Order: sequence, then structure tokens, then C-alpha cells
Amino acid sequence: MPKIIPIRDLKNTSEISQMCKESDEPIYITKNGYGDMVIMSIELYKEKLFMLEIENKLMKAEKQIQEGNTLEGDASIKAIREKYNV
Repeated sequence: MPKIIPIRDLKNTSEISQMCKESDEPIYITKNGYGDMVIMSIELYKEKLFMLEIENKLMKAEKQIQEGNTLEGDASIKAIREKYNV
């Protein structure tokens, strides 16, 4: 379940920092009862960016398959071996 805290709680920076490090989800900050910001640890941020990059690559690959832009496995391996003299 996501953590939601009011903006006034950001005054205690060490506690918020610890909360971010212990949480495996972003922490939502509210202002006057409405969503205002999201904070997370650097590790979680890097993980989210990595997963986004993977999703983008998979979507690109699926589009290539739908468009018929594919090669046979043997032809691909042969082309790679010729290109890199392997």
C-alpha cells in the first residue's frame, strides 16, 4: 500500500530519508489534501528507470515483429559472425 504523507512532515528530513530507503514504493506528498509530489530513494528511482527502458525496448521489438521487420535466426547469426569475424 502506498505511503501518503502531508507536506508539513518533510521538515523531518532524516526520518523521510529513512522512510524512502525502507520503502519499495514511491512516497506521495500531499498539500492541502491534494497530491503534490512523489519522492523515492535513488535505488528505487534507478530501478524504475531500468524497467521503463526494458518496457520501451520490448514495445519497439513487438512493433518490429508486427511490421514484419525480422530476420531468420540462422541468417542473423551468420550476419553477426561475418560482421565481427567470429
